[in-house]
Amino acid sequence: MRLDVIVRVTTKFFLPFMLLFALYVQLHGDFGPGGGFQAGVITAATVILYAIIFGLAPTMRLVPPIVVESMVPLGVLIFLGVGVAGFVTGDNYLNYSHLAHDQVHGQELGVMLVEAGVLVTVCGTMIAIFYTFADRGRS
Repeated sequence: MRLDVIVRVTTKFFLPFMLLFALYVQLHGDFGPGGGFQAGVITAATVILYAIIFGLAPTMRLVPPIVVESMVPLGVLIFLGVGVAGFVTGDNYLNYSHLAHDQVHGQELGVMLVEAGVLVTVCGTMIAIFYTFADRGRS
């Protein structure tokens, strides 16, 4: 793919829009279909497309495997942290009511944080799976 200039330029043009769409899906998850899982897959697909067009080595320099491997537990920790925040404030697990100054804003903030944790975990998992299969047989 090194000599296919049109595909490379077109991909460079579309990658920011793919990330912007993932952000839209993440933030729109409260009001309609979408959320952390879908946004995580779209974000991972952006990285995978970059790897397919520009190669695995440049992609691993852009998104190092150590970062990808830490994304999976980081997302789980975000999810657990939001859940435990309910315990700390004297409420039930994953009760977001006390995360903000009033109950409605607390619910919104809690859902956004949980969805962010899901995005980080799903994106890290998808990229890790891709790295594992793409790097197979290269050693």
